[in-house]
Amino acid sequence: MASDSSSEGLLSRAQNLVSENRRAIVVGAVAALAITGAGYYLYATRPEEEGSKKKKNKDKDSPILEERTPPSVEPRSETEDESPRLTKTEIEALPETERFETANKFKIKGNAAYQARKFTQAVDLYTQAIEISPHAEAVYFSNRAACYVNFSPPQYELVVRDCDEALKRDPAYLKALNRRANALEALNRLHEALRDFTTATILDKFQNDAAGASLERVLKKIAQAEARQTISTREPQLPSFTFIYAYLAAFRPRPLPVLPAEPSQGDRTLLLAYEALEAQDYAHSCSLANEAIEQGISWDLGKAEGFNLRGTFKFLTGNSLGARDDLEAALAIIPGFIQVWVKVASVHMELGNTEATFAAFASALSHNPDDPDIYYHRGQVNFILQQFKEAEADYVKSTALDSTFVFSHIQLAVAQYKTEQTAASMATFRRTMKAFPQRSEPQNYYGELLLDQRRFSDAVEKFDRAIELERQKCVAYFVVLTRLTIDAPHQEAYERTSLSSNKALTIYQWQQDLPAAERLLREALKIDPDCDSAIATLAQLTLQQGRLDDAVELFSKHASIARTEPELEQALTFKYATAAQRQFLKEFPHMASQMSQLAHSMMQQQ
Repeated sequence: MASDSSSEGLLSRAQNLVSENRRAIVVGAVAALAITGAGYYLYATRPEEEGSKKKKNKDKDSPILEERTPPSVEPRSETEDESPRLTKTEIEALPETERFETANKFKIKGNAAYQARKFTQAVDLYTQAIEISPHAEAVYFSNRAACYVNFSPPQYELVVRDCDEALKRDPAYLKALNRRANALEALNRLHEALRDFTTATILDKFQNDAAGASLERVLKKIAQAEARQTISTREPQLPSFTFIYAYLAAFRPRPLPVLPAEPSQGDRTLLLAYEALEAQDYAHSCSLANEAIEQGISWDLGKAEGFNLRGTFKFLTGNSLGARDDLEAALAIIPGFIQVWVKVASVHMELGNTEATFAAFASALSHNPDDPDIYYHRGQVNFILQQFKEAEADYVKSTALDSTFVFSHIQLAVAQYKTEQTAASMATFRRTMKAFPQRSEPQNYYGELLLDQRRFSDAVEKFDRAIELERQKCVAYFVVLTRLTIDAPHQEAYERTSLSSNKALTIYQWQQDLPAAERLLREALKIDPDCDSAIATLAQLTLQQGRLDDAVELFSKHASIARTEPELEQALTFKYATAAQRQFLKEFPHMASQMSQLAHSMMQQQ
């Protein structure tokens, strides 16, 4: 989407690059670190895992217990007499072969007790097997852990303890990993549970849907809890220049407030706030808006303007409830303040109240049915709701009322494209490029349409043309800056970061040229270091290259500037998923080459 939605749209596309190919990218991140020539020796010679596929599947399908037989030992029949409990001295006096045999007998009886739901008796039998066995097989600990799960209440600490012992003996023991992960989750040791679910999911080659679902569930718990805590305690912070510019560009320009004949200090501060906004000095404008209201504004329109500006900045910092309060205060003073009604609609939309959103638009129209901004922003909401025909009608009306606003034309073309009117959409874009020859936006969004059609070279041509237009503006702008000796943010920062990010995604999808895409994204970040879409895209491309440390750092950066709780939750999800993969490789470095093969196979299926 154009204008106020363009930054979020680019971010969404970048995130979808990963989420639509989640399994392949998780594997690809591991595969990228493959060690040439490394072999698969992940306990491949365990006797219980040799043999037919049928036997492997039987073990996999078994819900709790495993019948893994110690080397060179045949299980005895359950009908044999139970061996008496041996003392430590008696155990040590037994030959090793007999100890294996006796321990296995206790395990079999433990399995029978478990199936009979005699869990305390089963624990005692597995404990005897552990005490007698010369090397205490991993399966004995895992089966005893299964008993503790079925105690009332479950003894999760004991489950973890026994699974720890099982995994010391067999680090790739899938059932022990999943069992420990579930116990850790129950104990709210979520990061440890994430580690185990990640390991089990990758070792099982993503074939176990239950483990995959558990992994996503724990990731969601971690990310949600941290996002909620962070949002509730952190100081309000403005989003990137790119985001703010995109949001404000969606509103047609209005003249600065005219001060009364005898302005108060608050009146003067308010004018300074709007002048700073016009100069794109957003942090200063935000501070001055707060000061103006605290100092006191003397006339009604000025008070409404003050609440409008402060509410706008609250909305931008993610404080939707505070924004709603300020905007409603402005409307209480000036009920026909159209821009405020439109912003109230945006706040309700972010709060998830669609009915209140459209009610706000209706109120705005009752005051002025000929304001083009109302139709444009209602079109944006309809677009988000995928009501493309309704959006198209709104954009047509907005353009009819004011044909000089470039974004109405762009969004009309996009809505037409979404309703499969491809020829009409492309014609609208061509008319828009002709009507606005010095604007980069039509070139940019037409490039996105071409990209969606996989016309990669044509898309890059449009992006390059848009970048050239921005460079020309940049030269002219800096001539003005030099004359005025003003040092302030500038408009082309938004366009050039957006364009570089778009071109980077195009080059990646077209040529899989990760280094070239990365160079473009880093160019965008030189212009706006906090551009969320560029950071998110770069994080995901570094993940694709297997640079997990860099990816974790970038996802952390993205989390630090996330504007809303859902955005923060998504950034944290990627961060912790990547960190868990990194931990897996530290523990199983020999798996890298196998993961490379698996990644190639899975990506071929995408």
